[in-house]
Amino acid sequence: MMLSTLFLSRIQFAFTMSMHIIFPAFSIGLISFLVFMEGAWLKTKNPVYYQIIRFWTKVFALTFGMGVVSGIAMEFQLGTNWAGFSKQIGSVLGPLFIYEVMSAFFVEAGFIGILIFGWNKVGEKLHFAATLMVAIGTLISAYWILSANSWMQHPIAYAMENGKYVAINWQEIMFNPYNLPRYLHMVLAAWLSTAFVIISISSYYLLREQNIEFAKKCLRFSVIAIILLVPLQVFLGDAAGVNVYKYQPIKTAAMEGLWNTERGAPTIIFAIPSNTQQKNLFEFGRIPYGSAILNTHDYNGELTGLKSVVPENQPEVWPVFFGFRIMVGLGVIMLIYAIFATIMLAKNKLYSSPKMLYFSQFLAPIGFIALLAGWITAEIGRQPWAVYGLIRTRDAASNVSMHDVLVGFILIFIIYVIIFGGCYFYFLDKTIKKGPADLDSIQPFSFLSGGASSDKGVEK
Repeated sequence: MMLSTLFLSRIQFAFTMSMHIIFPAFSIGLISFLVFMEGAWLKTKNPVYYQIIRFWTKVFALTFGMGVVSGIAMEFQLGTNWAGFSKQIGSVLGPLFIYEVMSAFFVEAGFIGILIFGWNKVGEKLHFAATLMVAIGTLISAYWILSANSWMQHPIAYAMENGKYVAINWQEIMFNPYNLPRYLHMVLAAWLSTAFVIISISSYYLLREQNIEFAKKCLRFSVIAIILLVPLQVFLGDAAGVNVYKYQPIKTAAMEGLWNTERGAPTIIFAIPSNTQQKNLFEFGRIPYGSAILNTHDYNGELTGLKSVVPENQPEVWPVFFGFRIMVGLGVIMLIYAIFATIMLAKNKLYSSPKMLYFSQFLAPIGFIALLAGWITAEIGRQPWAVYGLIRTRDAASNVSMHDVLVGFILIFIIYVIIFGGCYFYFLDKTIKKGPADLDSIQPFSFLSGGASSDKGVEK
């Protein structure tokens, strides 16, 4: 692809989005985990659960803050690099973004102060309520963001007025049939990604014989979570895939590397798709009827080929093709791991298996890589459309110079790598190595029983 202002603008936004999305996804998973752990502590009063929630609240606070800051640059880019996009569909997506902001700041930000700083300052039930409200806020925020993106993927309930797209039925837009399976698929991806981070850190502690009870409970919870969530994610992924086939058949063709329309299309294991030559190079491995069954649930179902549209209406096929396979391949690895880990957990061998723990500690990024691969598939697969079938990406771009975009991209790259890469992982690593507070030093909500009303005596 030739270097151009449009290409640089796309790369800049893709980089910003890829760096940003990791933090909200991790935040969604962590706060949901904290709800379960704090609920367990309220029910059992086992101090290990309190130890767990105090430690992971630190990680959540660090991650949540990074997510908020890293997302701001994306909002500015909509004005600086994508003015045509904002001008043409601002009246549709603007309210959805406002709803997301209201969810984030009125619900999440309204209770996150209690979650982080409310230990020994409010009652334990009020603190749990705050944790629950932050979790609900993150899920609502995610829904509005996915609603906006799903409208870009499958625009409905709109009209054209004075050269701009306006909404004519907000209920249809908010409950876009394209959105629900994608939203649930995304939430489960966030939960799974977080579960594997917790598995990784718990295994790290167990290998070094540190924080044993803390690590065992975190590992047990996460293994049970993934054995339940991975099969459900497969089901939701199938539902999302059927929606893609129904509403974006060319994206399905790119995912499958299918150039000609055919019935009973096979699944191609490996190939190097070429838009230039309009065919697959070095094709290897075919599963008969695989693509037809996956996308139509009919072994003789018909799939539309990429050549059914002119080349300029086709996405760049190879990143979509490989992004889809990376996502699915990592999902298979997750499923295999979940099965083996569950069996070992049931036999009480998981905590004492050096090989399994050693392997497990390297699984932290697996969910996030799969998540990013899924987003690459979804977003590049929509091209060349900013809004599918309505607005081409080239028509959404701002009239700015390549020099301005390049300088902005370089600055964003440097700042994001330093702050959201280096600084975040430095403090995360420092928190992990320090570990949770010793059980002997923990006095949860001591003011309720006449103790100090501050955090004195509690892990800092």
